Amino acid sequence: MPPAEFKNTTLARLGSADRFFRTTSFKLALAYVIIVGLGFTLALGHVGDNVRALINEQITQTLDVELKGLTDQYEEGGLTQLVNVVQRRAQAPGASIYLVAAPNGIGIAGNVLELPADVLSQTAPMEIAYERPGEANVRRRALARAYVLPDGFRLLVGQDLEDRERLGRILSAALMGSLPWLLAIGAFGGFIVARRLLQRVDAMSAKATTLLQEDLTGRLPLSGAGDEIDRLAQNLNAMLDRIAKLVEGIRQVSDNIAHDLRTPLTRLRNNAEQALMADRGDSADGDSASRQASLKQALEHVIEEADGLIRIFNALLLIARAETHTSSEGFTELDGAALAADMVELYEPSAEERGVHLKVAARGAEKFRGHRELIGQALANLIDNALKYGEPPLPGQFGEVTVGAAGDARAVEIFVADRGPGIPAADRERVLERFVRLEASRSRPGSGLGLSLAAAVARLHGGQLRVENNEPGLRVTLRLPREAAS
Repeated sequence: MPPAEFKNTTLARLGSADRFFRTTSFKLALAYVIIVGLGFTLALGHVGDNVRALINEQITQTLDVELKGLTDQYEEGGLTQLVNVVQRRAQAPGASIYLVAAPNGIGIAGNVLELPADVLSQTAPMEIAYERPGEANVRRRALARAYVLPDGFRLLVGQDLEDRERLGRILSAALMGSLPWLLAIGAFGGFIVARRLLQRVDAMSAKATTLLQEDLTGRLPLSGAGDEIDRLAQNLNAMLDRIAKLVEGIRQVSDNIAHDLRTPLTRLRNNAEQALMADRGDSADGDSASRQASLKQALEHVIEEADGLIRIFNALLLIARAETHTSSEGFTELDGAALAADMVELYEPSAEERGVHLKVAARGAEKFRGHRELIGQALANLIDNALKYGEPPLPGQFGEVTVGAAGDARAVEIFVADRGPGIPAADRERVLERFVRLEASRSRPGSGLGLSLAAAVARLHGGQLRVENNEPGLRVTLRLPREAAS
């Protein structure tokens, strides 16, 4: 391998290792290993303390029994019998610790060298340092208990703690021997877990990189484990779906704006140009009145086209206002049935001119909280659409549009139903998007924003807009919760 390539490979590996050691997964695994090691040490130390306490308790019980037996010997035969018994027991192999001492602490019999008098005066179990005869300068530890005889002599019975200390050393050796293995196994397991998590995060990061390059069709991979990383990926994928939908909506809106506004802007320019030409007309013809009439007509067309453009932009502003409204400011107590009746009364003259029977269908009050202005505008758009597409096909016939309100315990539904051609089921979701018009020729007036505004108002209130078949015709229902979502 060339030196430069070897150097680059080495640096890449070091960078990968350094990145691994800086990951949260590795830090969590390391913390887990440390916690397990400390827990194991504390647990083994607790076991050792309990073993020591158990051994001390057993030794104390044994000492009490021996003291009872020796004091019985003293009561039976006096000091001489006690000394003989102690001497005989002290010389037995593996004997316990025995000492009979004078009141001044000088030993008389036993297998322990002299002890201080203050030690021999304590009757509670105690740990002492002692030496055996023939083992000079060899200090041992024992758990002993003293007894003061009636004539001032002292009797000491004890048991060497060598076994207890040996058990402690065994436990310590077990701790020191098993702790490295435990840490090594924990570190290896933590490495595997951290590596696995890092691979999943790297896969998500790689996919996110492609998404940053404007490829919104991809989605973050799922492992199928259903863990928190999968749940995070699912939420991010849902967010990407929403972003992709919004981007597609922006693209469609841009295309539709270009298509819908080009024609009125062209007409606006033509009318303005016509007015300018009429104003510059040849004064030799002497037809000043005709020129003024043409100029007035052209300006009226300009105003009409401008009003149409203003209506489109007002609708866009209302949709933006509804979609960005994040509080319940402006919400009041409303009655769905009263709103339906008011809208029918407002649009009844226009409906009669179109040959449409406009009626209200509501029973009793349907109270809920909402934004009156936005809901009124949404209902106005729905009624406008119903009157437009619910007109009778032939003169002398009558169409029918019904505005009604109903409700249940959770929500109020205000609906507008007509007897027109309706909307195919495949297009009922698409018509809720901005500037979507199912007419390819776009011969009817309108901007394709009415249903979009109504859907935005429904979302603002935490409700929904349903587009359904009225058999025949179309039924659009604005479902609003009785308590609007904040």
